[in-house]
Amino acid sequence: MDVSQIAQSVAAGDRRALARAITLVESTRAEHRALALELADRLRSTGRQALRIGLSGTPGVGKSTFIESFGLMLVAQGLRVAVLAVDPSSARSGGSILGDKTRMERLSREALAFIRPSPSQTHLGGVARRTREAVALCEAAGFDVVLIETVGVGQSETVVAELSDLFILLLAPAGGDELQGVKRGIMEMADIILVNKADGDLKPAALRTCSDYAGALRLLRRRPQDPGGFPKALTVSALEDAGLEKAWVEMQALTEWRKANNHWETRRAAQSRHWFEEEVRQGLLAALTAKPETREAMRAAGDAVARGEMTPDSAAAKVLHSLAARC
Repeated sequence: MDVSQIAQSVAAGDRRALARAITLVESTRAEHRALALELADRLRSTGRQALRIGLSGTPGVGKSTFIESFGLMLVAQGLRVAVLAVDPSSARSGGSILGDKTRMERLSREALAFIRPSPSQTHLGGVARRTREAVALCEAAGFDVVLIETVGVGQSETVVAELSDLFILLLAPAGGDELQGVKRGIMEMADIILVNKADGDLKPAALRTCSDYAGALRLLRRRPQDPGGFPKALTVSALEDAGLEKAWVEMQALTEWRKANNHWETRRAAQSRHWFEEEVRQGLLAALTAKPETREAMRAAGDAVARGEMTPDSAAAKVLHSLAARC
């Protein structure tokens, strides 16, 4: 595999090369991992940056419909849009449906758009482990906006905030009262809350829900990375393309304020440090579990737990103590 040629093609905006590059970085094979690191080093010199927008929300809230409508609006403005959609993987078979590209049929036909579904591979937090690297590849390919759609499982989806510039939370009308809005976790990490499906018979409910969450957001402590009025709640209708322009204006306003006040670079630097530390943790875990003696110790401890001879905590402490003694 000619990494140099792939890097040149990706930097030139070749979507087929970009798809091959993402497949390479998602591979778990050791030889592919080495090539992926070389590819990342070659493309880092492009210095290109895109606006990274993470989108989360419960299943059925209309994330794919919103992304397609929103993406079409951005494309109409001449912007290049990449969509990285993460689909849940089966805990039993490991398979994923990867149907997001099918659900975004109109957007997938646009020359300025690129859609890439990826399996979560049971990685927690709503994103795939290599989504961050896929984002960097899309930036190197010259895309202006990268939309990252999470699995959609609820309050635990906060990892996407560590790889996006803006974290957008989509909610459905009548999805809960104001107390739902003051929950810590995913709610307080959102930069903008969009209440989708504000159309037809659901429009009054959407307006009430938006008002409830706007009130709840005012109860949260103002964050230093936000100007006055943020985070805020808005209504949109992906079906009728209503409210999308306003949402985009608000996203741009927040982005420009953060850039002007040095929060943009500070946030990205903190994210880079987070992913460096996460990669070290994952690498250490993989290296330890690859050793036959470690696997045998874990198997023996697991059998003892299953027989009721040890508690899970004490068994884990014993294995960890044994590993520490060998280091």
